[in-house]
Amino acid sequence: MLSKKERIHKMIKRILYLSLGSALAAIGLEIFLIPNNVIDGGVVGISIMASYLTKWPVGLFIFVLNIPFFIFGYNQIGKSFTISTVFSVAMLSMWVSILHPVPGLTEDVFLASVFGGIVLGIGVGLIIRYGGSLDGTEIIAIVLDKKSAFSVGEIVMFFNLFILSSAGLVFGWDRAMYSLVAYFIAFKVIDITIEGLDESKEVMIISDKHDEITEVLMARLGRGVTLLLGKGGYTGEEKGILYCVVTRLEVAKLKSILNEIDDEAFVTISSVHEVMGGRFKKRAIH
Repeated sequence: MLSKKERIHKMIKRILYLSLGSALAAIGLEIFLIPNNVIDGGVVGISIMASYLTKWPVGLFIFVLNIPFFIFGYNQIGKSFTISTVFSVAMLSMWVSILHPVPGLTEDVFLASVFGGIVLGIGVGLIIRYGGSLDGTEIIAIVLDKKSAFSVGEIVMFFNLFILSSAGLVFGWDRAMYSLVAYFIAFKVIDITIEGLDESKEVMIISDKHDEITEVLMARLGRGVTLLLGKGGYTGEEKGILYCVVTRLEVAKLKSILNEIDDEAFVTISSVHEVMGGRFKKRAIH
């Protein structure tokens, strides 16, 4: 179990990285994309278009439009993820408002799309890596992922292609195409930042507390866990080895659970390119 000091250190680290990710995402938006009428996907993209049409602040739309998703996420996913998401979105809204008066760094739309996508992708990647999200559509995707054969990435992609296409009606079709460029660049940078945007992860856990870990993982993640019997090569002692497959958005929560129960557990996490059968009804993207 983690000590109080370790929990505080972990919480501070998460807050710092969520804040940094939100600031970088705001820079990508306000310094590169928004001044050139290039949008991102999801709620942020809708907010940019709504702000352009109404002249109301982008930050206000980002936070207000995400509120229904906060409530939905709290009921469907859990307290920790929702709190991290609310904090990240609030920080993004604040930074976007602060940076709005700052002039864009370039008027070259292609350069703005490329560099805006890179900076935005790094920011979003950091937020996801540390247990949060900036977009309500991803919360919906996480829930639908558990109830359908489609992955989180596929569901988010469907939402975003529709939203990005809508930019053609607001800013013109050339800006819609640049928005697609920025989105796909951000998509790949997120992939690099969190080591696999939508890859499934296979996890092997060696712990003397395997029964307790199994019970908590099934209760809090809803994933099946297989117990394998092994033997220590040096000691010859029998060991329980747990095997399970989770999504990349569940990795942070899984690590938190393991730290709570047995911070000395030996854990390996590796990417899975495809998952078939069993209770894991999704296909991973690679």
